Amino acid sequence: MSKTNSFVKYLKNISNFINNLLEKNLNKLNFKNISFLFKNNKIILTFVALFVVFISYLLLPTFYTQSDISKKFKNEFQRKFDLNFKFSQNIEYNFFPRPHFIAFDTKILNDQNEISKISKLKIFISLNNLHSLKKIKVRDLILENGNFNLNKKNYNFFLELLNKSFQDGNLIIKDSNIFFKNLDNEVLFINKALKIKYYYDHKELKNIFYSENEIFNIPFSLKSFFSEGKNNFFSQINLNLIKLRIENKLTFEKEKKIGKSQIVFNKLKRNLEYQIKKNSINFYIFDKIDEPNISYKGNLNFKPFYGNLDGDLDEINLNTLFGSNAVIAQLLKTEIFNNKNIDFKINIHADKVYKNANFKNINLSSNLQEGLIDTDNTKFRWRDFADFELLESLIFVKNGELILDGKIKINVKDYNKIYTFLLTPKNYRNKIKEIDFNFTYNFDQKIAKLKDIKIDNKINQSVNTILNNVVFKKEDLQNKIYFKNLLNEAIKNYAG
Repeated sequence: MSKTNSFVKYLKNISNFINNLLEKNLNKLNFKNISFLFKNNKIILTFVALFVVFISYLLLPTFYTQSDISKKFKNEFQRKFDLNFKFSQNIEYNFFPRPHFIAFDTKILNDQNEISKISKLKIFISLNNLHSLKKIKVRDLILENGNFNLNKKNYNFFLELLNKSFQDGNLIIKDSNIFFKNLDNEVLFINKALKIKYYYDHKELKNIFYSENEIFNIPFSLKSFFSEGKNNFFSQINLNLIKLRIENKLTFEKEKKIGKSQIVFNKLKRNLEYQIKKNSINFYIFDKIDEPNISYKGNLNFKPFYGNLDGDLDEINLNTLFGSNAVIAQLLKTEIFNNKNIDFKINIHADKVYKNANFKNINLSSNLQEGLIDTDNTKFRWRDFADFELLESLIFVKNGELILDGKIKINVKDYNKIYTFLLTPKNYRNKIKEIDFNFTYNFDQKIAKLKDIKIDNKINQSVNTILNNVVFKKEDLQNKIYFKNLLNEAIKNYAG
């Protein structure tokens, strides 16, 4: 950057202004009216003089050398934020809309390892003491288009910044990416930081961290701060897309961290208690007051990365899991779990299904591994008539719709009770022990396609044709009547 280019530019503009002023008044300059002209224009001339002085003052930082500027800000940021910045030799100065420097391709280092690379760094300074580089004070710091690399060694980078001083100015991060990596430098997930702001609340006398983010295409906001004694950390997370809010309090102890949260999803409330240890998190989800029969417990391990969730419920509402507007369904559609680094197992037991007395003893099993989601070994019982088991199953998204593809095995416990339930004519009631078939179910369209239907290891083409396309209605009663008629038609064709 040339020291004089900006200065000369502004002086030329001022000179043009003065010349225009003089040209309009030169014909008036004679011995009789020169005094009059001076008196009437002294306010303008005084203003012009003050303006020239002020602009000259604002342009003083253009005369500082690149090396001196880099050294000044490097020391300032080290002292104020404990951040080790590495500046390139491309630093510009502007005083509009207020005095600030712009540094390009800046890096933040930690033990000589690069934490972040920032495309554009704006350093806003105070109007005071522009004549002395040593006395210049940094106000706001804005980081734009940065890439932050976090792992186990520096995962608390953003948390530690909350302990720094922001009373004299804010720290803002815009349009950046935060890469969370394991020790092998593999990316676990990416958080898009649309805006992060550190600021000091003068009323509550504490630092505040606020961020607007997007992770796995899900937008969310986060607000957090420390208690006065720094031993408690409070945070609030909002995911408006799925109407989820989490309020959290984390207490720091010697060997571990203990947390308590309240989770609000629509009108549903849950309490969460957890412990964070060196390489893992244990958690427990419950609601002792309104729904004491519902609880979840689980574990997340970071080295290597895997986790599990076990739930024990009185009844399970499948619509809250896989309904078209359900939170789980929406998360699956974002393909949030399609990551080879995720290894997570879910096992939920429920005594019955919400608003459906026909099914009981539900064991929902799910395994998320290497980007694939299967529900193998999921089991449930239909009354006392038959046991169902899912095999070779896979959940995936196709054309924006949630699909379950797999195989079902049915062990018939009492075929006579099934026929009685279906009101099947007695002359069609053949003995059946086992049924298995492949299927594809579309959760959004509520359509099931059945194929390769085997009854006691034999394929009947007529049965396959009848049951190939099953369309479920919105009303449960309509589904019962429709399904009974469909099954009876298949049974008649099977019996011949």
